Amino acid sequence: MKKNMIMRGMQGIPFGIAIGYVISIVTSLIWGEGYYSPCVPELMDAAGGEIQAVVLQAALCGLLGAVFGAASVLWDVEGWSIAKQTGIYFVFVCAAMMPTAYLLYWMEHSIAGFVQYLLMFVIIFAFVWISQYWIMMRKIRAINAKLQ
Repeated sequence: MKKNMIMRGMQGIPFGIAIGYVISIVTSLIWGEGYYSPCVPELMDAAGGEIQAVVLQAALCGLLGAVFGAASVLWDVEGWSIAKQTGIYFVFVCAAMMPTAYLLYWMEHSIAGFVQYLLMFVIIFAFVWISQYWIMMRKIRAINAKLQ
């Protein structure tokens, strides 16, 4: 399991960076008024410049990808219920996501901003989880139908 965690964590780094980059493009399209903004202005100010902010954001997105990748081994633990796998996975990824979002100024630095971002994260997590669950159930039904 430890070897799989390391391998998946390493594989998650480029995915985390790529997802962070795609998000910066999408947010620029929505709020950039025709300009590309690689990160939020507050991060640029806090980091001391644009390049420092972009490097920090890329590093933390890579770390976030590593956590998501490493935590994915929890789905392979056969002795655990889906509820236990989901709960532990959620705790791991949430424990990585919230400080990252705070450090990168993806959320307002207030209790209200924290709660709002957490709710958004929970909603997205639930949507992805339900979608994946539904897809897997369809595949299982198809396999069972072929077996009968």
